[in-house]
Amino acid sequence: MENLYESLALMGIGLGTVFTVLLLIIGLGNLLIAAVNKFAPEEEKPAPKAAPKAVPANIAQAIESAVKIITGGKGRVEKIEKQ
Repeated sequence: MENLYESLALMGIGLGTVFTVLLLIIGLGNLLIAAVNKFAPEEEKPAPKAAPKAVPANIAQAIESAVKIITGGKGRVEKIEKQ
């Protein structure tokens, strides 16, 4: 019976140690995140391009023809943009 109590005590100490270390890691991680966000803020992203480039007419016609053939005349091309 004495061994049982000793093993339960050791298990409790071990679990408590693991729990304490995990709490310490979480706390230090949150502290590091807060420090990085305060002293090194995220860079601003550049504004998106104003207008997309135009697609040449012969390529637009080829795309429209392909859509018409594939969809059996039921499909329709509304907008073509080149990025």
